[in-house]
Amino acid sequence: MATMREIKRRRGSIQSTQQITKAMKLVSTVKLQKARGRAENSKAYFEYMYKTVTSMLAKAGDVDHPYLKGGNSDNIGIVVITSNRGLAGGYNANIARMIVGSELPKEKVRLYTVGRKGADGLARKGYTIAADYSDVIDEPTFADAKEMSKQLLTDFANGEIGEIYVAYTEFKNTVSHVPKLMKLLPVNPEDLQAEQDGQDELALMNFEPNEEEAISLLIPKYLTSILYGAFVEAVASENGARMQAMDAATNNAEEIINDLELKYNRARQGAITQELTEIIAGAEAIG
Repeated sequence: MATMREIKRRRGSIQSTQQITKAMKLVSTVKLQKARGRAENSKAYFEYMYKTVTSMLAKAGDVDHPYLKGGNSDNIGIVVITSNRGLAGGYNANIARMIVGSELPKEKVRLYTVGRKGADGLARKGYTIAADYSDVIDEPTFADAKEMSKQLLTDFANGEIGEIYVAYTEFKNTVSHVPKLMKLLPVNPEDLQAEQDGQDELALMNFEPNEEEAISLLIPKYLTSILYGAFVEAVASENGARMQAMDAATNNAEEIINDLELKYNRARQGAITQELTEIIAGAEAIG
């Protein structure tokens, strides 16, 4: 059985840890309020951006454009959005698990990582890191998304990658965050037509001045918007996950402290009883 000194030392250590987790929970809560506002305010725009662009391309007919036909490569580029810090429960592990569990062949995957946790974890699993933008996730801006989409489209046009995906955590609400893998390019009009069936009539879309030029202007804006939307939702999800993890850790610490308090009182009572027994025994021996 642990001594009173050992119990007291461990209780002090757990109390110090609890203070840290409680402080981290408060910080995450404040950050979540700001991040959630950004995510909720931008969510509708980016959802309609995706639906509008894909609907237009579904109605475009047989347009000969690289963004619709695919790149000259069988490599797959994936933008992986995680965090630079841990202590967020399964937030980072869920993204890595989703990519590893996908049907995409590891040897053909090229990762464009946003967040060191995802980059380090997937690199250890044998994935190739094509580029790292980990600093972006601390304070993501639309300009960051634009720069990243420019690099992706350059690699796509140069034949270094033939498909572009984004892996991020979709923010549903404070307690619900869902890992999501979304294909961004090439856009397949036939698949989009199937998605649009039953929703509206697929009248052909007319472009001005011409299809190629219009799509060349439209797709970079579409890609940038989707990436920025993924950034802000990922930040909100990260802070929500960390707030929950720190809340659970604080509650667990409280339970451990209560248990140690009970053990300490029992040990103290046992020590007092033993001292009283020894005093009585000594008094009887003298008498």
